[in-house]
Amino acid sequence: MTELSWAQVSARRLARHGLTAPASSDSAADPAAAPPADPTADRVAEVVSTMCGAHAQVASAAELSVGLRVPGATRALVRRALWEDRTLVKTRGPRGTVHLLAATDLPMWTGALCAMPTPPWEQSRGLLTPEQHEQVLAAIANALAEAELTTAELTDEVVARTGAWAGERVMEAFQDKWPRWMAAMSAATRGGVMCHGPARGRATTYTSPARWLPGFTPMAGPAALADLVRRYLYAYGPATPAQFARWLSVTERWATGLFQSQDLTEVTVAGTRAWVAAGDSDFPDDPPSGLRLLPYFDAYAVGCHPRDQLFPGAAAERALAGGQAGNFPVLLVDGTVAGVWHQRRSGRTIRITVEPLRALDAGRRRALDEEVERVGHILEGRPSLTIGTVDVGPHA
Repeated sequence: MTELSWAQVSARRLARHGLTAPASSDSAADPAAAPPADPTADRVAEVVSTMCGAHAQVASAAELSVGLRVPGATRALVRRALWEDRTLVKTRGPRGTVHLLAATDLPMWTGALCAMPTPPWEQSRGLLTPEQHEQVLAAIANALAEAELTTAELTDEVVARTGAWAGERVMEAFQDKWPRWMAAMSAATRGGVMCHGPARGRATTYTSPARWLPGFTPMAGPAALADLVRRYLYAYGPATPAQFARWLSVTERWATGLFQSQDLTEVTVAGTRAWVAAGDSDFPDDPPSGLRLLPYFDAYAVGCHPRDQLFPGAAAERALAGGQAGNFPVLLVDGTVAGVWHQRRSGRTIRITVEPLRALDAGRRRALDEEVERVGHILEGRPSLTIGTVDVGPHA
């Protein structure tokens, strides 16, 4: 059995996430300068696919998360990939949370998510009968086939196709009540019936995923789950069923059975059993290196385990919220969390505050300056850096 160190695992994950290459001083020093590479919407989609999706609850965080992994990229390129080239799609992914996914991965994602046990947040809680549930899904599909509709517009269309019962405001939500049909909304996104469309002002719109991927059909469940496990282990392995279960928000028992049904190779990481996909057992000898400013809910911080290795010592107290990763933007040094940071934007000015958990030597201080400039380049602004206390609490 292959025995691995945490350093080897960390170095491989960093490389596969595109987080080891140093920031380009040319593009960072002058955002108007020619980028060091010729990034494309296709390249953006490849990176998002490798990450198994980019968390998009905070749009600017998703843009930065992807941009950090594509040399020369800006937020405009990520937006182009999403809304113009449609190589990305915004929909619900792992844990039922909004993600950017590669459009070409939609069949795999929808097939896998539909083959999972029904997640607890998706229970209609008696709001819809099975027959009403199916009526709502059919109405959503019909209404969005060639349209981009706001929630209010979609409510009108669903009610017109089903009945007044679908519009009754009975679903508890954030000190308000939503229409009854929305109890099926999570199932509709999970099953590929709907996805996000371009925002209309401040209003979210929804449309059909088939507009992003013509001929779209969910992949068969067993094949989709096998593909998802392989992709997850490529980006975040070695991993255990418990870690996979936490990433996907399923039960450990179900995840264990899924792992046992796949062609996996067992390894040990610092004496702990874990698994990689069969034939994917190569690990670098060089130690993890590099400094990065990862935004809210970055895939690396959320998906990598064990937590006590990624968030060692004081990092767990400062950068985790109740044991949950992603609620703070983090300073990543040599593959582990070494601080937190925050940005405040006003027009094109981006004020960045970084709170390291230990003093940075001269080399890492220069790397931090370069990373701050790179963040400014990606977000198309003028950054400034302050080393000090971050006084902003965790994101909900």
